[in-house]
Amino acid sequence: MKTLSVDGVPVAQVEVAVSYAARSKGLLGRDGIATGLVLRPGSSVHTFGMRFAIDVVYVRRDGRVLAVAPMRPHRLGRPRLRSAWILETEAGRAAAWGIVPGRELGLA
Repeated sequence: MKTLSVDGVPVAQVEVAVSYAARSKGLLGRDGIATGLVLRPGSSVHTFGMRFAIDVVYVRRDGRVLAVAPMRPHRLGRPRLRSAWILETEAGRAAAWGIVPGRELGLA
């Protein structure tokens, strides 16, 4: 678990998936997630086989948010080639944490 911060303010503890197997599994098989999951590295996602809607946050190498995309189950997300990592969380949580394009995310 790592601490996710938005513009330097801690907002949540999140899981981090760095191995190929962990990134491939992602949130599949879960009924929800209490916080979030970071896929590092990552530039695209899908929600095939998922049971709930998510917010997908695409983040550049310097921590700046490129885009926030809500995704329903059974969808293929648009790749963001400048994305270095991705934060997946339940739908609506990105807005609750104040995550919008241009904000800076950090993991500690």
